[in-house]
Amino acid sequence: MADTLTRLEATVRARKGGDAATSYVARLFARGRPKIAQKLGEEAVETVIAAMAGDRAEVIKESADLLFHLTVLLAEMDVPLADVLAELDRREGLSGLAEKAARPAE
Repeated sequence: MADTLTRLEATVRARKGGDAATSYVARLFARGRPKIAQKLGEEAVETVIAAMAGDRAEVIKESADLLFHLTVLLAEMDVPLADVLAELDRREGLSGLAEKAARPAE
């Protein structure tokens, strides 16, 4: 899976400065972070709706859209996927409740 996401990240970053008339990724970048974040939110909601409906096939499709748009947002913010994966690695083996309790108060 990491290889697939790494290839996706490379493709997204390569298209960042592309022609918005011919590339959906370039069009998203041209519209800016608010639009990218909006699309990510829409895909998250669509994933939840599919899950609540018990539609496994749709959850798979919407999850792919969600990961795609998350990758675009990370690239827009210049956050390498490796940093996100490193954070997941750091959390591995920690109790979710303990990890949440260790976070600084917001």
